[in-house]
Amino acid sequence: MSSTDGQSLAAMVFLVFVAGSLLLCGLAAADLDEPEHFYAGGGAAFGPVGSGLAVAGDYVSAATLLSTTGAVALDGADGILFAAVTVLSLWLVLRILGERLRAEGVFTLGDFVADRLGDPAARKALGTAALVVLTPLLLVQLSTGGHIIAAMFGLPEAALTACTVGSGALMVGYAAFGGMRGTGYIQILKIAVVLVAVTLLAGLVLARHGWSPPALFSAAREQSGAGTGYAVPGLHFGPSLTGRLDLLGFAVTLLLGAACLPHLTMRLHPLRDARTARRTVGWAVVPVTLVCLGVAVAGLGACALLGRDAIRAADPTGSTALLMVTGALDPSADGTRHSMLFAIVACAVFATTLAAVAGITLAAAAGLVRDFGGSPGETRTSRRRGGEVRRARAGVVLFGSAAVLLAVLLRDRGTLTLISLSLTVGASVLAPVLLCTAFLPRYSSTGVRWTVYGTLPLIATLMTLSPAVSGTPTALLPDHDFHLFPLQTPGLITIPAGFLLGLRGRTRTDGRRPAWGTRGSEAGVR
Repeated sequence: MSSTDGQSLAAMVFLVFVAGSLLLCGLAAADLDEPEHFYAGGGAAFGPVGSGLAVAGDYVSAATLLSTTGAVALDGADGILFAAVTVLSLWLVLRILGERLRAEGVFTLGDFVADRLGDPAARKALGTAALVVLTPLLLVQLSTGGHIIAAMFGLPEAALTACTVGSGALMVGYAAFGGMRGTGYIQILKIAVVLVAVTLLAGLVLARHGWSPPALFSAAREQSGAGTGYAVPGLHFGPSLTGRLDLLGFAVTLLLGAACLPHLTMRLHPLRDARTARRTVGWAVVPVTLVCLGVAVAGLGACALLGRDAIRAADPTGSTALLMVTGALDPSADGTRHSMLFAIVACAVFATTLAAVAGITLAAAAGLVRDFGGSPGETRTSRRRGGEVRRARAGVVLFGSAAVLLAVLLRDRGTLTLISLSLTVGASVLAPVLLCTAFLPRYSSTGVRWTVYGTLPLIATLMTLSPAVSGTPTALLPDHDFHLFPLQTPGLITIPAGFLLGLRGRTRTDGRRPAWGTRGSEAGVR
């Protein structure tokens, strides 16, 4: 193979994927003049199979592919634990909440809570929390997209800004043009591409080690230089008490937060009935499980073939391990970027970032328009007409443009910190609000506001004073050290605080909410 074959294939696959995605968005955009079509893809248009695959596509992000692979490569058992919790989160949270999140004419978490509680006053609080969750995630995806385009086309570091802007504009255009149905088609295409790439990569890694997972793990442990520590949880955060608490806190945060993200729950609102919701969860969990298994195998293969020190030298977080291992598996290529396998995996990663940005941007714009765009007393039926789709498209463009600018300014600094922030808010704010709204009688918008406006400042304070922001090589400000709070993830404190604040606010109800809201009595019927 010539030294340019890999890059030529990468460019060709990239252009084919972009063209196919544009075609799908064009087909989806034909009837997006109503909010029901733009936000929900025309109700139950996808069915349980399509909806499940679209949920899986939304759930598998660049962090799932890159950060989890890096965690497995660098930290062994810890990374495998993170992959397992990622799957468990999707299954557990959606099994508990999936059926209850269904509601006609509901498109955002603010819609759902306000409708369930019978009180529109909760909208702005949920809209605020959703934006705090979605913005860091979007910045990570945009930064990753820029890096992947630069790598696929062999561009220098100086071109990274242009790549980030170009890929961001493309991704935001998908969301504005195709709406929920268009992004749903892209998510389904994306999960298929990712499954093919990850399965191929995992198969090649296992073939190198006699198709024996124990032999692969032993080889990775030997090359890690960490000895038996590679095989037991605790290597990522350290063996101290603080490290163990950090590991527990991150696992709980990931478990509760990953499946409560607004762009994911947005796909559950239009489901027709409880049976469809259960089947959707099943069709979502299976591909995510396969992806996480493949990612774990790829991470072990990266450590076994490259060594832990080489991976850490390339990136302290290990996020480049997934792409680095492609070069080791294709020795005939002249470097990683000229590997055919690299072209396939890089395209899968770009497909992941493209679909994730489209879904996140659409969810953020929906929150801006519906949760902040009307007066507290306005009902969902009274604003179903009158240019809402135009305002939503404008919201997609404005929010996406601001995120692209921030991504350019931040570049790839503090990726893990941004991901941790989103997951912590999801676990400490969204999970308590959703669980209390769905299951707690006489829960009110006062409890929602106490949870949101009480927990967000606590999260901001603890994370600012934590090693996630300063004092470590992977921190947002690695050259400074002003941390006072010892845990990198404050979930052990903020998650209980979110539930307690909600319960405290519940006892101070303003009395406007009926005993079970406008839809509570229907929960077991629909």
